[in-house]
Amino acid sequence: MTKKKSQRRFVIACLAPALVLVTLFIVVPTIQVFRYSLYQKAGFVGGETFIGLKNFQTLFNDDIFLESIQNQILIIVIVTMFTIVLAILFATLLTRENFKGKNFFRVIFYIPNILNIVIIAGIFSAIYAPSNGLLNSFLSTIGLDSLCHQWMGDPEIIIFSIIGALVWQAIGYYMVMYMASMTSIPENLYEAASLEGAGKVKQFFMITLPLIWDNIRQTLTFFVISTINLSFLFVQVNTDGQFGTQVMLNYMYSKAFSGNLGYGMAIGVITFILAFAMAGALNKVTKRDPLQY
Repeated sequence: MTKKKSQRRFVIACLAPALVLVTLFIVVPTIQVFRYSLYQKAGFVGGETFIGLKNFQTLFNDDIFLESIQNQILIIVIVTMFTIVLAILFATLLTRENFKGKNFFRVIFYIPNILNIVIIAGIFSAIYAPSNGLLNSFLSTIGLDSLCHQWMGDPEIIIFSIIGALVWQAIGYYMVMYMASMTSIPENLYEAASLEGAGKVKQFFMITLPLIWDNIRQTLTFFVISTINLSFLFVQVNTDGQFGTQVMLNYMYSKAFSGNLGYGMAIGVITFILAFAMAGALNKVTKRDPLQY
């Protein structure tokens, strides 16, 4: 056996388990979702009737589904903007500034990312509680009683309460990713910029931001998909889609497991297409020539 053949077999042996798992748990289920969306089917077992695109025609006349799309896009856009901006800001402060307790703050910011979504839901239920919740109590203490609300019971603001929780949960993870990129930037670039009279803000926009841009683009693509998943979990635990908080995966879940599997899978297909369309659009919009140092 030649060396080249042995290397090829070694590579195949290493990749085979991963390929089998990806095929069984990602590729096959995805194909099944697309197939079931073309059928009238009550559950995973039992009869099925081929109806073509009828489920999709019904979807776009379904007011609840249209509301779930609006909520989902709103959550993705606002959570992405606030999370990315705050994560970059905190990463810059913890990387470029010297102050006591930097390591402590790194840990504190990252803790929300390792908490279970049920724990996060419980935390924000206590924060948003109308009578003795932390937020309303704080507003009352500083004399802003007029701003106190039923944060998880008012249809006009509940979606923004959910957005606040999702931003809080995600900041730490992306902050750590950006810190890893920032620490790899050579210090002599900042020293040269400082000698030229550039302040810290100008250094950020002229050095830091351009050199971590590729990392930002990658996280944006991942962020769209993760926000869709996390918004489903948070809504499912806290409101179950009530008070105008329906999101796409929550609506899919409610339909798929209440005797209308085919309709639920059609929602899953639209969610799949929306996620990749938004990720692709973000990737295209943020594309720029890579910078090297």
